[in-house]
Amino acid sequence: MATGDSPSGGWLRGIRFSGFSLIMMVILVLGVVILAPGLRVLVEQRQEIAALSAAVDAQQDQLATLRAERERWNDKTYVITQARDRLYYVMPGEVSFLVINDLAAPLEENEQAPISTEIQNTQLDWLQSMFASVMTAGLAESTATP
Repeated sequence: MATGDSPSGGWLRGIRFSGFSLIMMVILVLGVVILAPGLRVLVEQRQEIAALSAAVDAQQDQLATLRAERERWNDKTYVITQARDRLYYVMPGEVSFLVINDLAAPLEENEQAPISTEIQNTQLDWLQSMFASVMTAGLAESTATP
């Protein structure tokens, strides 16, 4: 080994390119350059097909739901139930009771609490209360849970 030669330098000098290996490398590079755009288009088309298939599945589910809804409306009992609930219809001879206001009566104006126009100050120090709460929680004895 000559002076000043590094192990990698000797290794690089030891590589010999033949005409066949050079031609194969050129063919490999050309193949990648030629095939890469086609593969990109293929992948994009596969993704688009997958998205469209998902959309078709969603529309088929929606179609099945709408068909079930149509079948429900073809049932006479369902139509009668919906007419009773939504339109408050009754069959001939039936008596219908409708409760309009079932909430508690509101307080009258003279029963309401007076509204203050002044700002009120509290006599409680929130910082001291928070500190006391933290200290109580931290110093409390822990009980063993069964």
